[in-house]
Amino acid sequence: MSDRPSPQTAPEQWIICEHCDSLYPAQPLHKSESAYCLRCAALLDRGHRLTIEQLLALSLAAGILFIFANVFPVISISMQGLHNEVTLWGSVQALAQGQITLIALVAGLAIILAPALQIALLFWVLVHAHRNQVAPGFKTCMRTLEHLRPWSMLEVCLLGILVAIIKLAGMLDVHPGVGLWAMAMLMVLIVLIAGKDIRRLWTELGVEPE
Repeated sequence: MSDRPSPQTAPEQWIICEHCDSLYPAQPLHKSESAYCLRCAALLDRGHRLTIEQLLALSLAAGILFIFANVFPVISISMQGLHNEVTLWGSVQALAQGQITLIALVAGLAIILAPALQIALLFWVLVHAHRNQVAPGFKTCMRTLEHLRPWSMLEVCLLGILVAIIKLAGMLDVHPGVGLWAMAMLMVLIVLIAGKDIRRLWTELGVEPE
């Protein structure tokens, strides 16, 4: 759907294009519909595919997978009777040794802290939304989620681990661990629950952005 939203929409509800800052009145969209910017053709909004209950269930599942991804080994390496395993937290600690401490801080933020905060904040606002309530600190939580989205880089970490497994496979006995599978599934869930669809809570709960 590329047409400008209907002028009958309530004037206080607006959508701002993230790419060119064009302003459009919002309108309800069906499940298969999408709205695009007339100036730059960027996606503005799409019909909600998941209910509040489904988003809440997925956020709970994401929390469980996050624990698995950080507790269980991501990869295990064996060579001539020697065996070693590494977790996400262990990889961050390894980076912190030596002259690349700053990289360790960025890695910890991107693959541990940012996803953890996303899951916690999503669960907080969705639990209250499921009860038709506005969560305490709702506006702060929603804005924090917007800022955290670019910092959550589980897909980059997953790609790096897969490249490392492929390169090491010719020299060592390398096996993907439970943590790697959990991280892959967690990445998919975060894309589903922490995307633009969560913005609908502003409208559904009747909260006015400041």
